[in-house]
Amino acid sequence: MKNKQSINSRINQKINHITTFGWKDYELLDSGNKKKLERFGPYHLIRFEPEAVWKPTLSNSEWEKADAKYSLEKGANVGSWTFLSDIEHEWTIFVDGLQTQLSISASRHIGIFPEQIENWRWISEQVGSSNKDLKLLNLFGYTGIASLFAAKKGAHVTHVDASRKAIEMGKKSSSLSHLTHLPIRWIVDDAFKFVQKENRRGKKYNAIIMDPPQFGRGPGGEIWKFDEDLLDFLNHCLALLTEDPLFIIITVYNTKNSPKIISKTLRNLMHPFSGKIEYGKLVQQEKSSGKNIDQAIYTRWISNS
Repeated sequence: MKNKQSINSRINQKINHITTFGWKDYELLDSGNKKKLERFGPYHLIRFEPEAVWKPTLSNSEWEKADAKYSLEKGANVGSWTFLSDIEHEWTIFVDGLQTQLSISASRHIGIFPEQIENWRWISEQVGSSNKDLKLLNLFGYTGIASLFAAKKGAHVTHVDASRKAIEMGKKSSSLSHLTHLPIRWIVDDAFKFVQKENRRGKKYNAIIMDPPQFGRGPGGEIWKFDEDLLDFLNHCLALLTEDPLFIIITVYNTKNSPKIISKTLRNLMHPFSGKIEYGKLVQQEKSSGKNIDQAIYTRWISNS
């Protein structure tokens, strides 16, 4: 009981669901029938969305204006794209002044998770208001938009992802945004192996971002299973923290865990430090009728100092 009281006194915890509404270059126009209609810059895309179990609000004629659609047949694990107009398979959009590379490939994912924008802005705010010479580690970093937000505000970023294509898209976005002079290390590696190597090297970081998948493979065939590997992985990550860390963000997709469970796990691990935890869902609100789509869960710890 004494240990529990000590943890409670050092780390405050609150729930905070974050809803995003889009920005100039992105809109969630409508959703329904397990699909969503989105605008990314000049193009309208239809993508599979399992959470959209209602009927669409917009008419069929509006949906038929889409430039491409990604379909997933019932029971299938992999879908396919159908192109409905002559569009580029690679293009760019702007996100708060950053020019970001997008790409249509075999996956329904195109290089950006729009529901993350408030996390990116939060990272930018925390880095920008800190008086520390920040070293930030971004694990399972995908195409690196969070890394660019952090580096633009002055952080020295180490960005790790197992996908070489994702890393190349991140580098392209850095170039398009005229940020190649900033200190970002782009590393293709298995996140768990990289963290273990950094611990052996004695490296330290002030902040860590991570977006671990439910299941994944590293570039060397390494297997990642969220439910089996997360706790051990977090322990290795926390060993990389400086004595006065600034923040940690964990975002999780496709998991049955509640955000409260993830937040409790992080809270217990962070008990040596004084800080506060926010946790909840990342939610997108569609433009047509204001329906909300739960996209992910997140937990973020920030220092009180």
